[in-house]
Amino acid sequence: MAHNTDELVDRFYNYLSVERRLAANTLESYGRDLKKYLAFLEASGSKDALKTSRLVLLSFLNSEKKRGLSSRSLARMLSCIKTFYKFMAEDGLLKQSPFQDVETPRLEKKLPTILSVSEVELLINAPDTDTRLGSRDRAFFELIYATGLRVSELISLTLNSINFEAGYVLVMGKGSKERVIPVGEQALKWVKHYCADSRKQLLSRKTSNYLFFNRSGSKISRQGFWKIIKKYCLQLGITKKISPHSLRHSFASHLLEGGADLRSVQSMLGHEDISTTQIYTHVTKDRLKTIHAKYHPRG
Repeated sequence: MAHNTDELVDRFYNYLSVERRLAANTLESYGRDLKKYLAFLEASGSKDALKTSRLVLLSFLNSEKKRGLSSRSLARMLSCIKTFYKFMAEDGLLKQSPFQDVETPRLEKKLPTILSVSEVELLINAPDTDTRLGSRDRAFFELIYATGLRVSELISLTLNSINFEAGYVLVMGKGSKERVIPVGEQALKWVKHYCADSRKQLLSRKTSNYLFFNRSGSKISRQGFWKIIKKYCLQLGITKKISPHSLRHSFASHLLEGGADLRSVQSMLGHEDISTTQIYTHVTKDRLKTIHAKYHPRG
């Protein structure tokens, strides 16, 4: 590999982080993808990332496909590589990207798994709020369903993020963009309940400004939240294929079903493009079809 590759990659990461303001998770995914691609180049005898061809790119993507990588992951890999070469062209290292007109295939957006209102109620009421972990879990579920936060946003909340008087939460979302989301009285009540006692117990003698912690008093992780929600769904017999974002998806879908306008939901979810929010309109249409077929006399 050419001697300047490491420096090139560092500059690219800096560009993604500072100029493109990509979220940490996206940056991590791009890092893994680029590392695989550069390792493939080296194994193929290509010593310089600047001197490559479409044939090499297609060989790489084909090898990843044979390894069982999904179409979605392949599309992300291609996007990463194209961005890398576009960056090098803009930086003057190439006259133009060799892949500038290679099209990234448009993927059909998967409809997210939505919990029904009754399933959300079951989940929210499941934790034993007399215990410190149960109190935390109740506050967790109430807050994420009340606001539609991403899990990464939820676990990064601090004590200063919530304004209990005005009833809103201030969130730093993707691309370091701030947004303000209203919070209902029920969620605020349970977060206060958790903060009054359980939070201090979980922290023990430690000090931290974060809102939520695991049993050892460390900031809770995305995986930790995922395990918690899976545990309760298993206990309740909820067999849907849930994800860490299931309560976020349910928040959006239930708002639209209740008559909320798309732009308001887009703002609360922190979606840059309204087309990302529109996926929830498909979910509600599917639900309406189900209701129509079930209850219409000639369904």
